[in-house]
Amino acid sequence: MITHLGHTAIRTKDLDKSLKFYTEVIGLKEAFRMCGDDGKPFIVYLYVAPHEFIELFPGGESEPNRDPKAIGYVHICLEVDDVEKEFARIRALGIPTDTDVILGKAKCRQFWIKDPDGNPLELMELPPESRQAQAILRMAEEQ
Repeated sequence: MITHLGHTAIRTKDLDKSLKFYTEVIGLKEAFRMCGDDGKPFIVYLYVAPHEFIELFPGGESEPNRDPKAIGYVHICLEVDDVEKEFARIRALGIPTDTDVILGKAKCRQFWIKDPDGNPLELMELPPESRQAQAILRMAEEQ
């Protein structure tokens, strides 16, 4: 039985720049890093929540396919407790947002930004009327 989505892995062009973005802008904490025999990190784990991590890998060289119709990775969504507050905080840091706070079709509240490598991130709040919040309650009852 699957119990959690363990992590999402991202290859970065500049590990330090990405690490700074995910810790100082997004607010995640570095959990641990693994280094090779040369002492250089080959993976950095960022803590999102219990059982949830984002892995940052250095060494990205080629630009990713940004075609919105391409098969594969689309975006990472990070849940926040107050989307308006998070939006204001991100904007105050001078980080450009791709959208204002909007109401999604599933009745969640969200806005979009990009990390230093251009990977899209959705920051989302789940009010009780959102389909996600309702599904969380329903699925918990079924367990």
